[in-house]
Amino acid sequence: MDVAMTSTTDPVCPSCGGHVSTADRFCEACGAELKPGELAPAAPALDTDTEPTVEIHALPPAGPCTSCGGTVGADGYCETCGTKAAKPRDHFSEQPAPWVAGVCDRGIRHSRNEDAMAIAADPEPGSRALLVVCDGVSSSLDSDVASLAGARAARDVLTAGHAQGIGTESSRSGAIVARLNAAADAASDAVLENTSPDSPNPASCTFVAVVLEDGLLVAGNVGDSRAYWFPDASEAVALTVDDSWAAELIATGISRAEAESGPHAHAITRWLGKDAPDHTPRTTTVRITEPGWVMVCSDGLWNYCSEAAPLADLTRQTAAAHGGDPLATASALVDWANAQGGQDNITVTLARV
Repeated sequence: MDVAMTSTTDPVCPSCGGHVSTADRFCEACGAELKPGELAPAAPALDTDTEPTVEIHALPPAGPCTSCGGTVGADGYCETCGTKAAKPRDHFSEQPAPWVAGVCDRGIRHSRNEDAMAIAADPEPGSRALLVVCDGVSSSLDSDVASLAGARAARDVLTAGHAQGIGTESSRSGAIVARLNAAADAASDAVLENTSPDSPNPASCTFVAVVLEDGLLVAGNVGDSRAYWFPDASEAVALTVDDSWAAELIATGISRAEAESGPHAHAITRWLGKDAPDHTPRTTTVRITEPGWVMVCSDGLWNYCSEAAPLADLTRQTAAAHGGDPLATASALVDWANAQGGQDNITVTLARV
């Protein structure tokens, strides 16, 4: 999420100009050795490379060096070739059931992954799935930690129980919306708990969540991470409306292409965080009556395919090429976004109904 509230001045690599940390021994972008005294201060930028101050738990451990297969030392560099190892936070996946999966990736441009996801599902295909994505604001401190904590807190609230209402579909929909609101509250609390009270640039992130229960699909969002419904034989549906300057321009009649390519295209108007306005999700409810795909994603994907119809076509074609497997499809869509430039972190979560 390339949204600037304030900016920082981290040093840059003298060889390629990429952002680096004063603790780095090699540039992640070009591999050049970094020597003390040679690092140049960077111009104010939207992205920060500050390492998280809160440990991320329950992600897969880093494996051997991806360059040579050697052992990665305690300092995070290969003891054989000196390559900096990928962090578990840079790329991870979840698949709670065969019909639901997600992939979260750092992308190419960014030095850390500020996207996060947390998903859950019942074993029976099409029965119950919970998809949550949070996209950390790049210029805020510890947004990578806060976004993951927020996504997981929201998922935990949503998995607490089924929303029954009083037996009618409208009351069940209302009960799910209430749970989505509670999930957003929990995510907001988690973001606040993972930012310093006196931080000059408190952690911030977007929020989008989808609840699929027995044919009822409810989506809620704060910010510009999105949810979609792609039925196999009917028109694709965008389930969310961005809280962004671009969305406000579109509402005035400016074309989507023009609004989303402007200088403030990704400036969000609502978010989760200490300095956030109201974070009550804007919700949409849809009755599922045919097979299809539910997608929840960050702007790292939709940056390159914003309209619902072409994104649905891309998803269907990708799924067909990967045997309809949600994990392989999500991974291929992440690869596709990276092939388009990978200018942002990328998260794709899918449920096959």
